[in-house]
Amino acid sequence: MGRFRDIDPILRGWGFQPDMVRARMVRARDGRHVLQMRIDLGLLQMEIVGRPDGRRPHGHESYLEYLMEQSARSTGPFVLSQRQCQEVDREFLQYHHRRLCWLALGEFRRAIADADHALALLDFVSEHSPDVQWSAFHEQSRPLVLFHRAQAATLYALEQKGPEAAAEEADRGLAQVQTAIALQCDPPGPEETLMLEQLERLRTWLRENCQQERTLQERLAEAIAAEQYELAAQLRDQLRACQERPHP
Repeated sequence: MGRFRDIDPILRGWGFQPDMVRARMVRARDGRHVLQMRIDLGLLQMEIVGRPDGRRPHGHESYLEYLMEQSARSTGPFVLSQRQCQEVDREFLQYHHRRLCWLALGEFRRAIADADHALALLDFVSEHSPDVQWSAFHEQSRPLVLFHRAQAATLYALEQKGPEAAAEEADRGLAQVQTAIALQCDPPGPEETLMLEQLERLRTWLRENCQQERTLQERLAEAIAAEQYELAAQLRDQLRACQERPHP
């Protein structure tokens, strides 16, 4: 056993908190950036491009890409083997961890991409599963993935386009999550209810913010038309503050 191979120096000052995702982006020795996630027994380190573990399964960017190629080449019905099912689970979990990190870091575009990959895996499993119960078990994850995607898409729209576009994205995401939950459990359980409540609160906040922004814009136009330039300057400041207000 070699000396000084523990990770105490890395973990020192970066404690684990069970009620929140702790993530950070750091530079590796070779200069590339990697993503780290604090867990109770240490940390996970993930690549930020391609598969989180940095591997290229059978020369492909992801195991899903490899499976899709195998399915396309199959002359008959393509059914996942036990080994392939295990690899699907491995990849799904990796993208789950990285998606949580992107959300925690506010990297919403990247969170959307990883959520889309997880949803594509679920779709592939649903079509090529060797066992109905196995695919049904995986479908239980769909509402959570859609919930994460709805959050990321809404907040990305807020950053890029403003509260009105974000509110529309929140409406779309909430509807998708509601549909997925309805297919899994009726009535929703505690976790599903919490997801819906969080999306509804976000949507309400955005709708209220939209209304405030429209009202300020109308008052600004009126002030400029009346040549009340001092008032117009004040309203511009208020509108800018409204648009830059941190999301809940």
